[in-house]
Order: sequence, then structure tokens, then C-alpha cells
Amino acid sequence: MVVRIGVEEEFHVIDVESGALAPRADAVLGRLSRHRSTYTQEFPQSVVESNSGVHARLDELYADLTGSRRRLNAAASSQGLAVMAAGAAPIARLGAVPATDDARYQAMREEYRRVADEQLICGAQVHVDVPDRDTAVRALCAINPWLPPLLALSASSPYWLGADTGYASWRTMIWQRWPTSGPAGCFTGAEEYDAAVEELIVSGVISDPGMIYYDIRPSAHLQTLELRICDACPRVETVVLIAALFRALVVDACARAEAGDDADCDDRHEWLRTATWRAARSGLEGDLIDPATHAPAPAPDVVRGVLRRLRPSLEAHGDWDLVQSLAEETLARGSAAHRLRRAVSEDDLLAAVDLFLAETRGEDRGRKPLGPRRGATRSRAKGMPAKAYRR
Repeated sequence: MVVRIGVEEEFHVIDVESGALAPRADAVLGRLSRHRSTYTQEFPQSVVESNSGVHARLDELYADLTGSRRRLNAAASSQGLAVMAAGAAPIARLGAVPATDDARYQAMREEYRRVADEQLICGAQVHVDVPDRDTAVRALCAINPWLPPLLALSASSPYWLGADTGYASWRTMIWQRWPTSGPAGCFTGAEEYDAAVEELIVSGVISDPGMIYYDIRPSAHLQTLELRICDACPRVETVVLIAALFRALVVDACARAEAGDDADCDDRHEWLRTATWRAARSGLEGDLIDPATHAPAPAPDVVRGVLRRLRPSLEAHGDWDLVQSLAEETLARGSAAHRLRRAVSEDDLLAAVDLFLAETRGEDRGRKPLGPRRGATRSRAKGMPAKAYRR
């Protein structure tokens, strides 16, 4: 049985002339009125979110995401704007982007103040079908240790307010200030998890289940697990790679949960936070914490170790050859954070913004489109609805 996947991507709206973040998401969405089930506005008025359909095949997901980006870019370019998939826009100014005029968002802005005001960041979220909510919750503990390498693959936010932070993913540092961010805990099942969420709501610290910002969480309204740790990615290929790896992680962990195998579960919150920090700091250009050994190792070695572990599941879905190729290409190119810094060193920050805008448009030189996989199947699984979805 092929397990389906879907993706939510967040995009910064950028003024083409200045290269700066622009609070004009409403203008872009106004040109997409025929596709309002696919696109929506986010907390800051400078971010647009796209919601993919659900797919069993990676080539179909790729086609969906590239088509969605084309429509977004067309809507933006007609108004002197562009959209950028990155964890943070390199050129931005605090106080220049108000919150979207929505009662929930305005209440969040009032409650969280500076944390909300600085929420000028974008992520890529992946949904994967699960057998049932109980199994999904029990699987969280086994998946947690393997998420930091996915963050490293996505790292695309080294600059914040025009300055180099020294981090590959400064978005992670911004995101972790929310009270319910970070690694998910370990739970015996959906009942215990839902009770914990309800306790948080009753405490008054959060207002609803949508404010559970764990690195991975069971969806509140879909039969899926949702990956939330990753930066938005300039290249579609990176999103597809992460989606495939996350699907394999979920499939493996759910199978182990159903079999009652908790040998790989790890609830040591301190080391999970440490591994996440290391991935945010280094990206693919330094050491990561190896999930199997808890010891530092070069990022390429850790990524290849993740692939070896997941190979049986990747092969079962017909993804192995493509995922291995995408992973090696990504390691050879370096992280998006590395590419951005290189562009700055060779030219300036505006040229780096142009690089990310071009990558978001799919204008990489030497880029090969993903084709149908050999032996691919169109089997469908229960879980996500057939249409695009949103949080």
C-alpha cells in the first residue's frame, strides 16, 4: 500500500526593486481568486501559503509544487513583486510588516507581542497518511531523533534583518521562542496526547490546538502526521527529497508502533534540543549529531546514514533511486544557506536575494525535471482528502 503525502509551503512576498520583504500578500492573493482553496494568507501580511494536493508519487508532487509556484510568481510579478521560498527574507525591517487582519492573528499579536512581531519566517510542512491517530501519536517518539537531519537539508535562513547570524537556519531560533515549539514528547496514545494539549489550552498559554508548534504533530483535522521543523526551501527538489524521507520515517515508525516495538524511542528532550540546535547552526556544512550514536559526525555522513536506514521503505515506494540522487545532488550543492552566503561574498545581499528568487522560480541552470518512477503505482490510501488542505 502506498502512503500519500502532501505539502504546505510558505513564501515571502518580496519587492523586486529593493529586494525587501513587502506586506502585500493580499495583493498577490487578489490575483489568485480562482485558486483560493490552494493559497491562503498567514500571520504576517508578507507571507502567502500554498497547499498542495495529496500524492502517492514523488513526480506528481513535484509537478504540483512547481505549478503552484508558477501561478504564485505570475500573480506577484504583475505587481512588481516576487515570492521567495526561504526560512527568512535576507532584507527585512521590523515594524514594517503588520499582522494579517484576522481576529485570531490579532489576538496572538496582542498576547505574544515581540515574539509575534518578529514572526517574519517561512517553513515547509509535510503531511503523511497514518493508519489511525493512536498509532500516529505512538510513532512520534521514534521519529523525533531523525528530524534534525531534515532541518539541515532545508536550512535557508542565515541572514536576519540584513546581517549574517552565523546560523544556517535562524528561522529555527526565532521559531523556538514560542511556548509549544520544539520536539514532541512521548505519549501512550491519542487520548494522552489530546489531554496534554487540552491542559495547555486550559493554562491560557495557547488558545487552540493549532498553536501546538512541535517539530512534528498529529494533524488536528486530518489523519496525518505533520512535519514542521523545516525551513522553506528555494529549490522544489529539496522539498520533494524531505517529503520522501519523512514518508519513509513515518511508515517505519508506524509499523514499529503497531508491532509494539519501542526499541528506537527516545524521549531525552535535552539531546533532541541539542541535535536541533546543531542542525540549525551548521546546516550541511559542519557536523550534525548522528541520531544513531548521539555523537558528532560530518553532515554528509549523517544524511547518508539516514538514507541507509530508510532504504527498505524507500524501495517499497519506488523512491530509492530518485531520493539517493536528490540527496547526493543536495550535498554537492551545499545547503541553501551556504549558497546564499557564497552569493553575498561574490557580490552583495541584493544579488543573493535574486539567487533565491530565481531558485524559487525554478531557474536553476542544469536542473533536470523529475520524471515518472519505474514501477510506480497509483495505489491510494485512506487518510488525507483528495483536495488541497490547510492547517
